[in-house]
Amino acid sequence: MALTRLVGDCDEGECPTIYRTERGTLAFQGGLITDHGLQIPAHEAVVEIPVELIRKAVRDNLI
Repeated sequence: MALTRLVGDCDEGECPTIYRTERGTLAFQGGLITDHGLQIPAHEAVVEIPVELIRKAVRDNLI
């Protein structure tokens, strides 16, 4: 799957980032949360990204 970087916290690519997929969805890179207490499918994960990253993406009309 091809990902297009929309906005991130750094230029190196190893920090919280929002991507657009070729399917027209969004993908998020962030810290994996394992102590959430949720029952989620094995093929899914809960990640944490800064709220300011979402605000920047909206403010810059990226999403």
